[in-house]
Amino acid sequence: MKKIVKILLIIVAIPLVLVGILLAYTSIVDYKPEPIENLYKSQKADILNDTLEYKLMIWNLGYCSLSADMDFFYDGGANVRNSEENTKRNLEAVKTFLLKYPDMDFFLLQEVDKHSKRSYGMNEFDEISQTLKEYKPFFAVNYDVDFVPQPLTEPMGGVLSGVATFSKFEPIISDRYAFPGSFSFPVGLFMLDRCFMVNRYKLQTGKELLIINTHNSAYDDGTLRKGEMEYLNKFLLEEYAKGNYVLVGGDWNQSPPNFKPEFDGEVFDSEDFMKIEENYLPKEWNWVYSANIPTNRRVKKPYKKGETATTVIDFFLLSPNIEKVETSNVDLNFQNSDHQPVLLKIKLKK
Repeated sequence: MKKIVKILLIIVAIPLVLVGILLAYTSIVDYKPEPIENLYKSQKADILNDTLEYKLMIWNLGYCSLSADMDFFYDGGANVRNSEENTKRNLEAVKTFLLKYPDMDFFLLQEVDKHSKRSYGMNEFDEISQTLKEYKPFFAVNYDVDFVPQPLTEPMGGVLSGVATFSKFEPIISDRYAFPGSFSFPVGLFMLDRCFMVNRYKLQTGKELLIINTHNSAYDDGTLRKGEMEYLNKFLLEEYAKGNYVLVGGDWNQSPPNFKPEFDGEVFDSEDFMKIEENYLPKEWNWVYSANIPTNRRVKKPYKKGETATTVIDFFLLSPNIEKVETSNVDLNFQNSDHQPVLLKIKLKK
């Protein structure tokens, strides 16, 4: 009997010890970014013409794995990654699509992997950089974990990912700003370290144009997103008070204020997503989005048009001195990502 008890205790103790070792190791190597980190500084920054129109695209690539055929365990599905063949196919499709827009001045991408098990170790950032040869590439890490143990049946493993901005112009500087807050221990060890990346460009007027690439929190109860939005609010108002032009684009994981869908099918904002408060910023600031085509779909099951719940969480925010010329969402039927691209043309006001 004593031997049986001893064996049972050993059986129970082994996984506990392994979990303890994993938590200790992850705590030691945990990615702890500074509040502000410089990514790039130029001595020969371009001076942008303040009378021209500029074109931008935002797109969360879903690490080239969350295509229409996929579900995802965080959304209630079962899978972490697609097949290697499909992931490569999605990356090639993404590169082909981006090349269709040679007149784009800025690409703001999210969930771009550099080296992750979930995307078979492919360096998606380098591949896209080599594709967009005329653009200057910038990358800010927002997910750097040696081993993510979830789900237990097929752990996500190592992840190195982030947001990427591709620019036709040389900025003065590119910085990573860490969003405040994180999930509680030990979950926070294995989650993203959210951030936004700021590229500053010289204007003929002596002011600056700020192109901000953001990817806000998901899967929280709203507390993290609220803290992030408060931090961002302060930053935006301070920059605009200096006379600078400020543009934010990306995956907000929230719908814009007063969002009312104009597309058919179920919308899942009320259940899963926050809406940004109407009075978040002075009314002169402009939330730019299209409500007729969804930009994000639920990844609980593979995508079926008309059946899968969708929403809009990818959009732009413009300071009062930037004019929206036109915007549109591109309907790709979520073929290569669980998000869809959003296009914008802007003009700086005098």
